[in-house]
Amino acid sequence: MHRFKLYQKLFDRKNAYYEDCRKAAEGFGPRPPGPFGLTGAVSGCHGLLTKYVEDAMAQGARQVIPNSVLNDKVRDVVKDVYGDDWDAAAINTCEAALWVTYDVLFSPPLQGRGDVYRSRYIAPYERHMHHQAGYGRPFPPRYKDLYADRGVTAGELGFYGKRLTNLEVAIQPLAGARYEVHGFKQAAAVLLAAVNARASQPLLARLAERHCGQLAGFASLGYDTPGYGYAEKDAQGTPLLQKLIAELARTYNVPYVVDNAWGTPFVGTDPRANGADVMLYSMDKAAGAPTVGLIIGREEVMVPIRRALGIHGERSGNPTSHGKAAYVTNDPGKEALLGVIASLRFIKEHADEFLRPLDETLALVQAEFAASTLPREIKDKMIITRSANSNTVEINYEQTGLPIFTIEDMYAGCNLIQEGWKAMGLIPTIGYDANIMLSPGLGTTNEDGSLIKDAMRFCAKAVMKSLELLHRYAEEAR
Repeated sequence: MHRFKLYQKLFDRKNAYYEDCRKAAEGFGPRPPGPFGLTGAVSGCHGLLTKYVEDAMAQGARQVIPNSVLNDKVRDVVKDVYGDDWDAAAINTCEAALWVTYDVLFSPPLQGRGDVYRSRYIAPYERHMHHQAGYGRPFPPRYKDLYADRGVTAGELGFYGKRLTNLEVAIQPLAGARYEVHGFKQAAAVLLAAVNARASQPLLARLAERHCGQLAGFASLGYDTPGYGYAEKDAQGTPLLQKLIAELARTYNVPYVVDNAWGTPFVGTDPRANGADVMLYSMDKAAGAPTVGLIIGREEVMVPIRRALGIHGERSGNPTSHGKAAYVTNDPGKEALLGVIASLRFIKEHADEFLRPLDETLALVQAEFAASTLPREIKDKMIITRSANSNTVEINYEQTGLPIFTIEDMYAGCNLIQEGWKAMGLIPTIGYDANIMLSPGLGTTNEDGSLIKDAMRFCAKAVMKSLELLHRYAEEAR
């Protein structure tokens, strides 16, 4: 059967699938109290703060503390871990961090005599391209509508509106990746479990040579799991593809910006090891902070970024400031600064305690996977990975033959497995392109950050049962 016919048949039976999901959840046993979900990294429903972070924010909120002092505390804790050659700046969100960093490092200058030239950065064709690859006009033109149906507003007021002046992004498919059309909306799924890093570097190098007259930088994600194309690692566990991209950036003397939104400083991907010049975080996703972004980068590169944020000192020579500048609109605010400092300190001082819920989550997922009734030929091709970087367990099924739903299905509200989780009474997680992320934090941890095992076990059961039902429905449709 042709793939599109399979999805048509599944679409016709989607309501029956949702009902079976609902009934299946009733058979899991007593439901743990309260709303909870599969991950604390969902942008529309944030994970809960620990008492440690909440107390730090509440205590500081009633004190008179200049924000410039808090900026320096962020710098202190980052430098304590990464060294004096690194610097940091907090910002209101990770998306704002991308915007500011690209504008400072990639977009051409508007001032001075002569015509404004164009500049171009290179990004591998991976997941979440509307973020790290969304700030330039795509090249080649075959990708110009890559983000057309994403988000809640289409056209110039949607993702297209993020594009910076005279900035373009050249997109390079990766060796070993598959870009097959799947899902109800029939869009390209980005399938990366078999990416070959060493074979991908020459492709990126050829693209860089082609555009060297306009080349302003490289960008990629900072994740470390097979589902994101980073299965291959060096002896220290650093994603090989990121290191090879960094080599190209050094060859052309341009910055390498790594979007590690769903990442955790200190215990995750290390910018010193992968060669990044700047690494960006959404600290509320995996690191346990309130809604706040964080930019960590090499000192020399961070100077213009910090100036753009108005936090690199007064013009009079005062070494600290929290003033008006190009991106004053992205001020994180005092409470967010207090929260990011507390979360960074906790990760720095209590890394084992911070990661314990992840290890317990992995054990629960493995137990439910072992108990699953999925056929052996499917189980043998599933990849389950622990990621300290993203504080998550990744379940990748792209090589199993199960139906795949894309990010376009997610934004359209017709991703079958995500909608099935909703029918089970759960707040869903990232679950498109055959990649499922399961992590503690969204009602599955207590105020001390410890895992509520009954809630997480319910989540793990829901993931496995949704896949079992997906397999049954697909077999019936075929």
